[in-house]
Amino acid sequence: MKVDDLHTNILNHLTKVISLTESEQQEFTSILEDIRISKKNFLIEPGDLVNSEYYVVSGCLKAYYLDETGDKHIIQFAVEDWWISDFEAFFNKVPAKLYVETIEDSVLLAINREALEILYTRIPKFERFFRIKTTNAFVSLRTRILSTLQKSGKERYLEFCETYPKIEQRVPNYHIANYLGLKPESLSRIRKEVL
Repeated sequence: MKVDDLHTNILNHLTKVISLTESEQQEFTSILEDIRISKKNFLIEPGDLVNSEYYVVSGCLKAYYLDETGDKHIIQFAVEDWWISDFEAFFNKVPAKLYVETIEDSVLLAINREALEILYTRIPKFERFFRIKTTNAFVSLRTRILSTLQKSGKERYLEFCETYPKIEQRVPNYHIANYLGLKPESLSRIRKEVL
């Protein structure tokens, strides 16, 4: 995929929220770093300093943490047109707690925090874009927490299918079960009921 094609994707993503002049587009794309990472590799590991957030051009990733007993807890998937990072580490400038790992070969665009801060000052509409994205992510996270507390496994699975359409062909069942807080056999039973 050529660099211009990568930039087309993210510019289309931005212009759903803000309008940009040609020079603003060029200034924005000049701070992007193209990252290609093969399947089953780590973008971020616990202890890393996280200076970038990542836009997914193609591929699929998961963000998770390991608890003290070594159990994995998947908190996010990211596919095309989504953002991923260890956001606590990114925003608070603390070491990462999460693993961010590729499920498929992935092409990403990285935005460095310092370059982004300069961009906010120079072109304030970018601050608006990222504020809206952060607000939407916060609302989605809260919805997910409430869903886990209030809804059945079947209801959570149906919500998952709406949030991540067509991801089931790309992500192993046991990852989806983990994300939903279900045992793989429970998810298999739910899927049989639904299909």
